[in-house]
Amino acid sequence: MSKVISIGEALIDFIPKQKGKTLKDVEGFLRVPGGAPLNVVAAVCKLGGRGMMLTKLGADAFGDKILEDANMLGVDTSRVIRTKEANTALAFVSLGEDGERDFSFYRNPSADMLLNADEINEEDFQEGDILHFCSVSLIDAPIKDAHRKAIEYAKANKCIISFDPNIRLPLWESKESCREAVLEFLPYANIVKISDEELEFITGIKNEKEALKSLFVGDVKVVVYTTGNKGAQLITVDLCVESEAFDVKVEDTTGAGDSFIGSLLYQLSFNDIKLEELIELDKEKIKDLLKFSNGVAALTVSKKGAMAALPAREEVEDFIKKSEYKIV
Repeated sequence: MSKVISIGEALIDFIPKQKGKTLKDVEGFLRVPGGAPLNVVAAVCKLGGRGMMLTKLGADAFGDKILEDANMLGVDTSRVIRTKEANTALAFVSLGEDGERDFSFYRNPSADMLLNADEINEEDFQEGDILHFCSVSLIDAPIKDAHRKAIEYAKANKCIISFDPNIRLPLWESKESCREAVLEFLPYANIVKISDEELEFITGIKNEKEALKSLFVGDVKVVVYTTGNKGAQLITVDLCVESEAFDVKVEDTTGAGDSFIGSLLYQLSFNDIKLEELIELDKEKIKDLLKFSNGVAALTVSKKGAMAALPAREEVEDFIKKSEYKIV
């Protein structure tokens, strides 16, 4: 079985104990490890796959907690570097009644931002592996060059490259600098996961179909388009397969998209599906991939936190069997 390599931020999310309060009015928080790249590789490992995390953590208690929880899930953290130059990143979150989030980040700089290109090892990238990254770490910091180096090694060793922009505007100097970074790295990816909330911002195109079509630049072969409680689509140049989401009570949307793409990457690695094979899969097999990933996302949002809410494979399979599900 190939592995999923995730590069980027690993941090501590402080999740509010109360819904429906603004961040300034929240009186208590739950401390849970997070960060989109870590959530994705944690989802892979919780489902039974192989995953490696590339990041840098502070030499502090929060870094200890992240490593402890990641290791418990089976994430390979052998390449995670500790530093005293900066602390582990923190994110404070408020939740609306519908589970939607508002963030306040403490990351100026944080340890993950200091990961540099020389700390990326080519021997970690084997043919058939999958490299996954997001946009939060594409800021003007050493970790941006670390991403470039990881992508270079991934391409040289015939790995699949997955990109989830996962827009977090409070971490950027401007909306335009965020958009420019996303568009710079977009052509390097083979698989792009994007949400309906991000599509127009990134592409600048209001028409949904035209916006999705515009994402097929450079090496992009597959677009995974998530639309919250409406479901998701897997799109190639030649086809579009759409699936509906499961109907669950939403507790916390933190990690919803991460668990979805993590589940999809897990299925590709576990079943040894190469990029060329994914493009050629028939609609029924793609439906199965989406159905499983929708189940993972549904179970994740029904609990608080991201990593802590991730389900095991048996739990997902049991949930799908017992749930009413319709796929178009």
